[in-house]
Amino acid sequence: MSTEEACSTFLVRHAWLSLRGVVAEALVEHDLSVAQFASLLLLRESPGMSVADVARKVSTARQSANEMLGGLERAGLVERRQHPTDRRSQQIELTPLGLARLEAALPTVQAVEERLAAGFSAADLAVVSAWLHRMAGASSGINEEISTL
Repeated sequence: MSTEEACSTFLVRHAWLSLRGVVAEALVEHDLSVAQFASLLLLRESPGMSVADVARKVSTARQSANEMLGGLERAGLVERRQHPTDRRSQQIELTPLGLARLEAALPTVQAVEERLAAGFSAADLAVVSAWLHRMAGASSGINEEISTL
């Protein structure tokens, strides 16, 4: 039995690293990293996230997320605002420039995903999507930073 047959975690990790590499190449034309793209996508979906929220969602350390968000802020793609009730926390918001950059990059990422999904039926993709959502939800409720495998 191969490692991938014995433990799907390694296959998922290998697939993620491969997909991340292909997406990273595609995002070069938009001057975004995969983590930056993911962060912009998350902030469009949930404006006002904290640095810790972004870090959890992109599976990185809070310090790394803070540095990455600092780069997005210097580029004018996000802005930080003081949290209205928590003096120690900031809320991160997309700027109009950040939204425009995300909207320009999104079709590029979608095209990569469509290319990689070619040959799979809609039913196949639905099963994969359901499984990935279940696996992603398995860690819900964990309040600590998640380290990358």
